[in-house]
Amino acid sequence: MAGQASLLLLGTFGVLAALGIPLAVSIVVAALAAVLMMVPLDMALFTAAQKMMASLDSFSLLAVPFFILSGVMMNSGGIAIRLVNFAKLISGRIPGALAQTNIAGNMLFGCISGSAIAASTSIGGVMVPMQEKEGYDKRFAAAINIVSAPTGMLIPPTTAFIIYSLVSGGTSIAALFLGGAVAGALWGIGLMAVTAVMAWRRGYRSSGSVSLGQAGRITLDALPSLFLIVLVIGGITFGIFTAVEASGIAVLYTLLLALVIHRTVPLRAVPGFLLETAQITGTIMLLLAASAALSFAMAFTGIPAAISSLILGLSNNPEVVMLIINAILLVVGCFMDIGPAILIFTPILLPIAQKVGYDPVHFGIIMVFNLAIGTITPPVGTGLFVGASVAKERVERIIPVLWPFYLLLFALLLVVTYWPALTLSLPRLLNL
Repeated sequence: MAGQASLLLLGTFGVLAALGIPLAVSIVVAALAAVLMMVPLDMALFTAAQKMMASLDSFSLLAVPFFILSGVMMNSGGIAIRLVNFAKLISGRIPGALAQTNIAGNMLFGCISGSAIAASTSIGGVMVPMQEKEGYDKRFAAAINIVSAPTGMLIPPTTAFIIYSLVSGGTSIAALFLGGAVAGALWGIGLMAVTAVMAWRRGYRSSGSVSLGQAGRITLDALPSLFLIVLVIGGITFGIFTAVEASGIAVLYTLLLALVIHRTVPLRAVPGFLLETAQITGTIMLLLAASAALSFAMAFTGIPAAISSLILGLSNNPEVVMLIINAILLVVGCFMDIGPAILIFTPILLPIAQKVGYDPVHFGIIMVFNLAIGTITPPVGTGLFVGASVAKERVERIIPVLWPFYLLLFALLLVVTYWPALTLSLPRLLNL
């Protein structure tokens, strides 16, 4: 029965999604179709509705709209150019200085805004034309912007880890944030190393040095924005406030930054920020509720147990099992956005990972790393297409330049997967 329910669920979801039906509707209809194999319609509808409402009855979910609002205001608050100037101080003396600045800028802006798309458009919108003007190949500049933008999905604060925490049964958000920061830094540093080699071969040299006074002014200009990272992550890590309280503080601090310190956003723009936040939050909440119905359907029909038996039937070796899970997530990431993928596949794959000895925090980092790679891979990767549009270049012309970076990211994924201490040492050091 579980096998038939799995086929019906996957088949229904696949057909509806292919027809362009909204993802949340496709998920709920597919879940109901699977449950109807075993219970009457009225009972299936009542239980699914109950599960959907219960999934949203969580205080921790308040962090999602607040962090989104903070990111929306950051994206419109004139922060990008300040972070670009600061990134030049960090990377200006490395071969391919402008490309390195793009990477550092995306890492900084991505973790402040919490959005890879915002980083790609804001930082890339400044850096790609600048690189082209300095003689960089536009395809190379576009590729750098594309592969570095997803670091904002790993370096906190990021809603991906908040969603995973909720779906996984309350995994520590603080531990996920710290482990994700390590993984995101590894991603960015790895890109810088490969970029330095490629830039040296292409003849893209470092930029000139700046005076101590200029460096001081640039740093002071960027410090208020950078302090948000310290405020949020430090406050959560050391128990000064919870993730929800941190999200509220992030909003207040961002308002202060945009309206008072930098004065780049007028007060009349705030209602527009609230509307955009409501639209994004509504989409996430609807998907979260839909995923609760899906989780109920899978648990009721025994689908996770069947999939677990299938994977563990192939091998009980933890390394082999995680290799299979990584392959599944990489394929999923090519076709599905990170939020829905976390909601759908965490209840299926996390129990399997735990059976072979993987920590929920470690698995959450592996999952987000996988799905972040998916955002920049064809055929559906949103980050790939947004980055191409920022550079005004065709995707098919950029992909050949991306291959060295894809190979790097796959190698780093294996490092994150098979070296747990890399991402878990910091959370464990702080007893999280």
